[in-house]
Amino acid sequence: MSYYPQPSTSYSPPPLQHPIPTHPPAAPPEPPETPGSPSGYMRFTSNPTSPEQQYAQTSGYNNPQYGQPQWQSFGAVPAGVGAVPVPGTQPMPPGQPGTVPGFSFPSAWGVNDTTAQMGVQLGRSAVAAGQDYMEKNFGQHLLPLSMLKHQFNVSNHYVLKKLQLVLFPWRHKPWTRRIQQSTDAQDVGPPRYAPPRDDLNSPDLYIPVMALVTYVLVAAVKKGLKGRFEPEVLGLTASKALAIVVIECAVVRLGCYFLSIQSTGQFMDLLAFGGYKFVGIIVTLLAGMLYSGNLLYWTVFVYCFLANAFFLLRSLRSVVLPDPSVSHSAPLTHGQRSLRVQFLFVLAMLQIAYMGVLVRV
Repeated sequence: MSYYPQPSTSYSPPPLQHPIPTHPPAAPPEPPETPGSPSGYMRFTSNPTSPEQQYAQTSGYNNPQYGQPQWQSFGAVPAGVGAVPVPGTQPMPPGQPGTVPGFSFPSAWGVNDTTAQMGVQLGRSAVAAGQDYMEKNFGQHLLPLSMLKHQFNVSNHYVLKKLQLVLFPWRHKPWTRRIQQSTDAQDVGPPRYAPPRDDLNSPDLYIPVMALVTYVLVAAVKKGLKGRFEPEVLGLTASKALAIVVIECAVVRLGCYFLSIQSTGQFMDLLAFGGYKFVGIIVTLLAGMLYSGNLLYWTVFVYCFLANAFFLLRSLRSVVLPDPSVSHSAPLTHGQRSLRVQFLFVLAMLQIAYMGVLVRV
């Protein structure tokens, strides 16, 4: 009986042999420096482009091969490299940039000369229309800029003469306001008065505003001399002064409404007439600070009250009793005239109440 050895079922893989690195005998040649070299190398390059073309290439417009490198071959061009045709478009000849159908990209950053001029003209027209709308609808009621310019058109000579008139109005003549002659023969609107610079009887807002600020500062100084100054004094004093002026203007407007006075004047004029009382109040406060006697203090107060009342009587006369030749209004009856004169005296007598509240600081 012969014995044959059983074949082994185990399998051992052959040993692994790592490749031995080999080095080329010489370094590869450098790419050619000029596109015209016949060595057959191919490199990625970009043609020098203008800023407009560069913007179009980077933004994706006017470039059907957006996102694909531009191949420039110095020799053979590999197969499969080139522009991918877009369905529905015609292939562009070499050397010309592609365009998207139905879209034209302008030359100078998207705006040519004609379009730029049209845009500038449309912008100017829109701004002018907006300014005209704001001035017509809001400027005449909320912030009349033309009237503000008229009220602040003053000079140094006018300010000195006006202060003298407010404190010493007894012998001043005349009290009528000067009217500017219009050069337009078709202008039949209300009369246009001369600015304060040219007319001493014209009301202004410069003196009332400066007098209001000075009154607040003088009141704060007086509080400080008594040792009772606090930062809130400035705000409270200014608020009280503005409230008195607004109340006085409201009383004048209501009286003119109930008496059917059409020529009530501008609201700015009423603010100006109501603000002149601060000149007398400042004089009264200074007199009380310089002299401790009550007799001098009340004497100055009564004089300033009478001067301000007389000043308002003569100044508001043109508002309450307008001249028919100037305002083109109907003549007044004897009863209407007497009621308006009484209304003037009431306005003058109310000054003692307004000034009495304001001097208490």
